[in-house]
Amino acid sequence: MDCMTGESDSVVVIGAGVGGLAAAIRLAAAGRDVTLCEAHAHPGGKLRALPSAAGPVDAGPTVLTMRAVFDELFALAGGSLDATLHPVALPRLARHFWQDGTRLDLFPDTEASVDAIGAAIGARAAAEFRRFDAEMALLYAAFDGPMMQAARPRIGAAARATLRAPALWPLLAPGRTLAGLLRARFTDPRLRQLFGRYSTYVGGIPQRTPAVLGLIWRAEAAGVWTLPGGLHQLARALADLFQSLGGTLRLSTPVARITAQGGAVTGVALAEGAHLPAAQVVFAGDPGALRAGLLGADLRRLLPRAASAPRSLSARVWSFAARAEGLPLDHHSLLFAATEADEFGPLARGATPAAPTVYICAQDRVTGATNGPERFQFILNAPASGRDPHTPDQEARECLTQTFDRLARFGLRFDPLPDPQKALTLPQGFAALFPGSRGAIYGRSPHGALAPFLRPGARTRLTGLYLAGGGAHPGAGLPMAALSGRNAAQAVQADRASTRMSHPTATPGGISMPSATTDAARSR
Repeated sequence: MDCMTGESDSVVVIGAGVGGLAAAIRLAAAGRDVTLCEAHAHPGGKLRALPSAAGPVDAGPTVLTMRAVFDELFALAGGSLDATLHPVALPRLARHFWQDGTRLDLFPDTEASVDAIGAAIGARAAAEFRRFDAEMALLYAAFDGPMMQAARPRIGAAARATLRAPALWPLLAPGRTLAGLLRARFTDPRLRQLFGRYSTYVGGIPQRTPAVLGLIWRAEAAGVWTLPGGLHQLARALADLFQSLGGTLRLSTPVARITAQGGAVTGVALAEGAHLPAAQVVFAGDPGALRAGLLGADLRRLLPRAASAPRSLSARVWSFAARAEGLPLDHHSLLFAATEADEFGPLARGATPAAPTVYICAQDRVTGATNGPERFQFILNAPASGRDPHTPDQEARECLTQTFDRLARFGLRFDPLPDPQKALTLPQGFAALFPGSRGAIYGRSPHGALAPFLRPGARTRLTGLYLAGGGAHPGAGLPMAALSGRNAAQAVQADRASTRMSHPTATPGGISMPSATTDAARSR
């Protein structure tokens, strides 16, 4: 008798963030009966929007890179990313401003960036950038397959690739940080500050992030896209894609716990009281929720502490509409702190910088300025929740003053100023929105040489339970989260085939799990 038919052959995915959506689409495309449960009233997870006078404004990710990951996802359902969302390739990656008046644009084309750096900072800086760019291209090529695209990081394959490129050996020296690499490569502090910012893309600071993560520059240099109307539209399009394949999307449906018997998943219990039977469950929330027992006390030991701690950075995020004047902002702009120490010194101590770098996404600017109110998103790095001595109201008022006074020093003004009660998300807010995250928005911290190997993989020690999302391998960011969904779907399908061949029988009793490790072997 086939033990995985009917209801027992169904899959429940918990969490309709990008990782959960990607896993659900792939499983539905493979013919599985998939139910996707999302606690919020909208899909997308951190890929979300807030209302404004000019329309919905992004309140989550703003940068779309590695678009081939999403092209593949749409193609699985016979669709097209281009035809559905009309992505626009940005002519400039970002515009950078310093308080001394320096302005620098970077481009997808290396030579255009070399010329821009030469004009803004000097010939020596341009030559140094050319060398750095070439090194990061080699590093990206060596690590993309065995580290980012693989279901689990394969250090052996990465090591073999780097052995064939001696120029990379100094980059991988034990203890080499991104800050140390940039000090060795750039004599101008502005370029060290600029490229050090890439550590914040994964929730770290350059003084503690491994040098290898400098390759994030090359992922961005390969092209940045935006979606007319905002990146949050990607979430709705992926949800529609899932439903077009016959999948069931249940919004406003929080899951109370994952049920199991005899060391194997049996389904999920909904907060409303119903039980959804399932042979396999993909949890696409923060792995910290499992550690905290938020999906069942018996699951606390499922992952080791290192799978979700220490936590990454969080952020103070503004999302609002206003008129702006005083600086020629681009779609992506950065207004840098006076020095790296002004920003990363406090963050290293777990404190919020008083005068940080401000990242601005001018959502409606693609090729130039617009007339009338525009939609803006600001992101200011901050420690995760629980470390700020102020109440949320005090922190919001402080953030309003700090942010807009700082922008005024650059000559940038906004009218009207946003209402912090409606337009600002603080680390405490992220903690409430995403259970188990403790306010961190990138999963576990990327600090330390072993960090990439400590993120949990798709499989867990509980038969039939899998992980996806930015807290799982390969990490945070839209394409990385989508790749985690691919990893989870592939593991689900491989284990289903294995189970069908072995015809196991259920064992009565409660949950039984070995000592906590992550992805040590294929689920039983």
